[in-house]
Amino acid sequence: MDNLIAYLPLLLQGLQMTILLAVSTVAIGLVLGILLALAKLSHHAWLSKPTYAVTNFLRGIPEFLVLLVIYFGGTQFLNDLFPDAGLQVSPFGAGLTALSIIFGAYASETFRGAFQAVQKGQIEAARAYGFTGWQTFRYIQMPQIWRIAIPSLGNLWQGSVKDTSLVSIVGLDDLMRKANQATQTTGQAFTFYFAASVMFLIITLVSMAAIGALEKRANRGVRRT
Repeated sequence: MDNLIAYLPLLLQGLQMTILLAVSTVAIGLVLGILLALAKLSHHAWLSKPTYAVTNFLRGIPEFLVLLVIYFGGTQFLNDLFPDAGLQVSPFGAGLTALSIIFGAYASETFRGAFQAVQKGQIEAARAYGFTGWQTFRYIQMPQIWRIAIPSLGNLWQGSVKDTSLVSIVGLDDLMRKANQATQTTGQAFTFYFAASVMFLIITLVSMAAIGALEKRANRGVRRT
């Protein structure tokens, strides 16, 4: 217990980095997911078919592999492009890029289904009232899309939080890396890995409560049968 108390500030530093990476991933991934969903729903085959191919590819390979390709492959690409600059992809940048595109690929399917769930008659009625395309999206489609998508997006968020532990492999000082450092110093693997698992569990429980509140708010005024 004394070692745990002594290394608790170190673990909290790692927890802060984990939360920062997870929140940044979701912020970028949501925008990317919406854009990819719109591309999939496009009537232009040159846009929709490649988008389907790319997202299916990303969903079919391990997140860890994507991380390694971006971290090591990105560094190699930069060095080939600028041989004298000595550039390198940062662990945070590699993790953020890898997790964001994976999140966006999965979220695109969630948003695509949510888009298609909105009745076309509502969109036609909005146009009949003189709504612009942006107004129709903002006031008619998006509130309903958000309500439908929240449960699936909540699952993706929790998955992203756990996937942040992968980035410790490339040197990011996240919660898992800090726990590993404490373990190597003290030799108390169970203590620090169990402490890390508890911290991840706390994030999950808080997230579940927040997602439940968002679902409740999004479903205000929806008639239940």
